[in-house]
Amino acid sequence: MPNHLHDAMFALRSGSPKTFLHLADGSSLSHADFAELSARQAAIFADLGVEKGDRVALQAAKTPEALAVYAACIRIGAVLLPLNTAYTPDEVSYFLTDAEPKLLICDPAAEGAIAAVAQSVGAGVLTLDANGAGSFSDRVSSAAPLEMVTDCAPEDLAAILYTSGTTGRSKGAMLSHDNLLSNARALTDLWQFTEADTLIHALPIFHTHGLFVAVNVSLLSGAAVRFFPKFDIDLIIKALPHSTTLMGVPTFYSRLLDDPRLTRDSVANMRLFVSGSAPLLAATHEAFEARTGHRILERYGMTETNMNASNPYTGERLAGTVGQPLPGVEIRITEPGTDRELPQGETGMIEVRGPNVFQGYWRMPEKTAEELRADGFFLTGDLGLFDAKGYLQIVGRQKDLIIAGGYNIYPKEIEVLLDGLDGVQESAVIGVPHPDLGESVVALVVPEPGASPDPEDLIAALAERLARFKHPRKVEIVDSLPRNTMGKVQKNVLRETFADCRF
Repeated sequence: MPNHLHDAMFALRSGSPKTFLHLADGSSLSHADFAELSARQAAIFADLGVEKGDRVALQAAKTPEALAVYAACIRIGAVLLPLNTAYTPDEVSYFLTDAEPKLLICDPAAEGAIAAVAQSVGAGVLTLDANGAGSFSDRVSSAAPLEMVTDCAPEDLAAILYTSGTTGRSKGAMLSHDNLLSNARALTDLWQFTEADTLIHALPIFHTHGLFVAVNVSLLSGAAVRFFPKFDIDLIIKALPHSTTLMGVPTFYSRLLDDPRLTRDSVANMRLFVSGSAPLLAATHEAFEARTGHRILERYGMTETNMNASNPYTGERLAGTVGQPLPGVEIRITEPGTDRELPQGETGMIEVRGPNVFQGYWRMPEKTAEELRADGFFLTGDLGLFDAKGYLQIVGRQKDLIIAGGYNIYPKEIEVLLDGLDGVQESAVIGVPHPDLGESVVALVVPEPGASPDPEDLIAALAERLARFKHPRKVEIVDSLPRNTMGKVQKNVLRETFADCRF
């Protein structure tokens, strides 16, 4: 039996001398170089006893070595568990305890803080730093490439990506080989990627956007990738004349617009700008088109489904919409709380069905049953409608999810920590509009009687327990929180009240 994802994406050009990754320091890796690196890594995995179905957790800086871990996992049938590099040891401990990986690859600076937890669940620990060095690379450098490729069927598990819920307990979305491959094929065709393309890649690779959209499409099409560690405006501006495509979050485009070097001449070689992971403001759409002549293509996806819909490559790209369902993907709008499909123009729950939809939540059968219907439709938790042109508009979120700079932030997690601090009676965390990040985190805190907590002290108290992107940018002390007749905090009222909050 073949290996479904490896054969289609990684093996396709494994012997090719064509450049795959252009690195920020001017060096590069060919497809053949990348294939050999991942085969050496796979040999180390095999030596450590990693077998088909075992999880490999990765919390390391964005490097070619870190990216190759993905290919190595697919080669031997292991399940990749990519973790946000901003997660604290406390946060990582939960993922390790829940997923029970066979191996953790982390930054050397984090090894001491999480090694004990890793070892308690039977995971070995190797290190990989921002320069691609560490105990993992030391072992890989002397390893012979693993020639064997493990048989994997389309339905076999390829990755687990954790996404949080408003209850505060993170959920591991299980993605199969075919979930990833089917989506990459649809996007490659729809966005017309070919070997002639060069993609600017400044996204993180622990997120579905940077890993399973940008990388998979590039591998499948044979496109080259300018692989930057992060968004660096100077590197991006310099790369534009020598590239053809860019995938980013709205923040990328607002920051590009702030730079006078972004001109029509600078993007003359570019053919496509894609935006996702957070809503793109109509004003950004219009300003970017006026400055460059390019209309950004906005699409819609999520951890559990990869990409669901996209504005067209050829055709009208409508600001404020995420386009139409991808080929092979069905999207319907239903009355929340029921399965009654709503007519065009009415707002309801966005449900998705297709080969891209995940297999369920890791070790959470009850949660899976709540959100994944028996007929295969997934309840996204997003509210939306189809307009008169058949374009999908996302008009809100049923859950209180905050998206800042493309990262998902769940209020409950922050509220639980705030409520446990001295002087705090209760709190409510909301997202408010931010011109650069899309949304920012604001915390409303009701003090205990007689207490006068300092907002800056409260923010500082969260620093060691939450990733930086989750920290409130502002804490407001309030007398009380608005509630409905059932006692539930009315966050919609808070969002309206603090919509013009300044930072």
